[in-house]
This record gives sequence, structure tokens and C-alpha cells, in this order.
Amino acid sequence: MKIAINGAGIAGSTLAYWLHHHGHEPVLIERSPQPRSGGYIIDFWGSGYDVAARMGIVPRLQKCGYAIEEVRFVDGKGQRRGGLFTSVMRQTLGERFISVRRSDLAAAIYAKIDGKVKTIFGDSIAAIYEDASGVHVGFDSHSSRNFDVLVGTDGLHSRVRELRFGSERQFETYLGYKAAAFELPGYPLLDELTYVSYAEPGRQVSRFSMRDDRTLFLFIYSDPDAGCVPATDTERKAVLRKAFNDSGWECPQILGRLEDATDIYFDRVSQIQMPSWIKGRTVLAGDAAAAVSLLAGEGSGLAMTEAYVLAGELARANDNPLAGLARYQIRMMPFLQNRQRAASRFASSFVPKTGLGIALRNVLSSMMAFPFLAELLLGRQLHDDFELPHYEPD
Repeated sequence: MKIAINGAGIAGSTLAYWLHHHGHEPVLIERSPQPRSGGYIIDFWGSGYDVAARMGIVPRLQKCGYAIEEVRFVDGKGQRRGGLFTSVMRQTLGERFISVRRSDLAAAIYAKIDGKVKTIFGDSIAAIYEDASGVHVGFDSHSSRNFDVLVGTDGLHSRVRELRFGSERQFETYLGYKAAAFELPGYPLLDELTYVSYAEPGRQVSRFSMRDDRTLFLFIYSDPDAGCVPATDTERKAVLRKAFNDSGWECPQILGRLEDATDIYFDRVSQIQMPSWIKGRTVLAGDAAAAVSLLAGEGSGLAMTEAYVLAGELARANDNPLAGLARYQIRMMPFLQNRQRAASRFASSFVPKTGLGIALRNVLSSMMAFPFLAELLLGRQLHDDFELPHYEPD
């Protein structure tokens, strides 16, 4: 089958790899003129890690990723007040755990299909029309084409979802936070392999020292107004200065370097919740279908799992793609809904809104030095409870 995939990020590239593996003809469409860079550090484990292993990209991820040793919560003077050592998590997950820049994961996946799968950069889908012969797709720039199936893997603000299922506001659940991430060169304070976080009620700043003398910063703050997300780096910097202008710790120093930041990630912290991901021969995957939010810590791995299962079910369906799409949704939707519920519960403890909440988080995180307490507090979050199917021919 000819299958259009709108969005060449983690979900889209993984889907293209497995569709090509099963003998289909995927075409990736990406609005950006080249593969995207930047983003934030993600913890990568679970079923997504297993998909990566089956794709043969784990060695590359281990080389470009980071074996973070500690998550450290500090006070305004930089003194440790809580946190956990990742050795506790590794006792649960074994070697199936790595921290990696989101764009590095995307690049590792795309390298597996580069030159094998057609990618249209600098364009996006503008119109969708379906009849008995298939899906007719119009583009912003290129001429229209016909496909057997259309997949939207174009993220939280999916254009395919907007065109085919309706406006974003029908499906978005805002969790009450905004988030921004960027990198700076030459930041003088280094804590190797340590993710350092400072919290005040309703806002949190974190930093992580990376290779090549670069430091990643992640800002998260409570905002009751979902509002519009700033569209340019200049607007994003202004919003961050306003939200953190009186924050302590290293915030004045970081904000003083903000002018040096480029390619700033900034978005609402939201989930996408839908009654169905399928409409005719159009289907959604990844954040476009069921974003769990960055607070879940596993969104990229879940997106890879969805893509793997979607490709496998289409392969099993042979000449009946609608049956394959239906089986994909039946298999994945309950699992993703459980993950979304867990992420919603976790949101308030990720960035507590009160001083008491921060103190309680610090105490509980320190208790995770004891393996049995770590398993009690983190076990459900770390275990996927999802058995990855095998779709290879008998």
C-alpha cells in the first residue's frame, strides 16, 4: 500500500521504518525544511526501548545518550534537599534505560530510513478527501496525490487531526502548565551526569550539562490560562522573563544569558484524548492521537510503540487496511489511556504548587534510596504492562 505519513518526527519515522520493513510504500511529509533539532532530554525505557532494539538503534543511542546518575532537587543556595539516584531505577529496568536528547533519538530513527523512504521536506497537508478508491491528499506546495492510508503523526497540534477530526480544543486537555527548553553554550556551573532542579511554588527550573560545553535548561510553570503559545523566540524570551523574573537560585544568571538562546521549545503541557483515532482510511498515532504530556516521561517511547503496532497490524491485514486500523486502536487505546491517567496524577507532584508540596516531594524522593520504597513509589510508573507483539512472518 501507498501510505502518507504527515510528520517526520519520532512516531512518523518509526512508522515509516516498519511499513517499509513489511513491504509497504510510505511517504513522509515534514513541514520543517530539514530534520528537527533541539528539544529536551527524555528518559527512554519500556516498550519503546524494545522497539528501538528491534530496529538496531540502541548502540547509537547509548553512544549519543547519557547515563544520568542522579536527579537532584536543590534549594535557593544550591544545597541538595531531595532527589534520587538512577541506580534505583536501573534495578527495576536493568540496562533498558537511557537518557537521550529527543532530537538525537529522532535522528537515529531517521538514519534507518534515509535513502529508502521518500521524504517531502518543507511541506504539509492542506486538504484531505476520501472516496472508495482511497485518500486524496492536497499539499501546501506540492501537487495532490492519492494514497491507500493517511497517518497523522504530526504532534500535539496535528494538522491531520484538525482537517479530518475537528478542532484541537475538542480533544486537548490542558494540565495547567507551560514548558520551555533551550540550550546555552559555556554555562559555567557543571554537574556531570546530574539533572539539577530548583522549585518554587508553581514553577521549576532544571539544568543538565551535556557534551561540547552545552547546558540544557527546562522551565516549567503553572499558568491557569491555556492561552496562546508565543510564536517567536523573542516572544518566548519575554514570557520566560516575566514568569521567572523574581525566582531565586541561578535564575537571574540563566535569564541573563537568555539572549544567547535560539530554537526555544515552548508549549502548553497538555494531553490529547479522543474517542477514536480512526476516520475512514485516516488514522492518528503518537502525540496526535494520545499525547500523554512531557510530564509522563515516556511519550517518545510510547509513540514508537504505537507506530510499531500500527505498521504490524496493517501488515497482518493484507488487503483490508480498515481491519488493521481497527486492531491497532483496540490494542493500543486502553494502554495509552492508562498512561494518560497516570501522567495526570503525576503532574501536581512534578511541579508542586505549594511550599508544602515541594517539601513533601523532596522527602519522598529521598526515601527512594531504599529499593523497596522505590519500587512502591515508582514501580507502576516504570512498568509498561504491555507485551510488544511480534509481526514477523511465520
